[in-house]
Amino acid sequence: MNPGIKAYNDNQAVDKKICDLLAETIDKELAEAESKIWHAHPVWFLEGNPIVGYSKQKAGLRLMFWSGGSFEEDALNLTGKKFKDASIVYTSAEQINLKDLKRWLKKSREIQWDYKNIVKRKGKLERLKQLKN
Repeated sequence: MNPGIKAYNDNQAVDKKICDLLAETIDKELAEAESKIWHAHPVWFLEGNPIVGYSKQKAGLRLMFWSGGSFEEDALNLTGKKFKDASIVYTSAEQINLKDLKRWLKKSREIQWDYKNIVKRKGKLERLKQLKN
């Protein structure tokens, strides 16, 4: 596990168990991803593009997929219309369905919007990858 992410997780008194389970699963399922603390939260990147991350919110621990709005998954809540992100909030590690999480992580590799170049494109998102049948 990335040392910065481990330190972040260790600082989460209530949500440490959730953070550790998410980080371990993401590291295993997206082994090729670069992980780091980005804007004060753990985030995983594929080829410089942010894919998945989590953060402490008032409601619980929010797991966000940058391109999750295109996953067509009912359990992931769309958070905005302009961007393609979607998330789920956990209040306990027992709420994490590993089968769902692994499926979402697979989709996060296969379905990507180009967030890496969003500033260069003045806020316009372009599709990088689409789900293969």
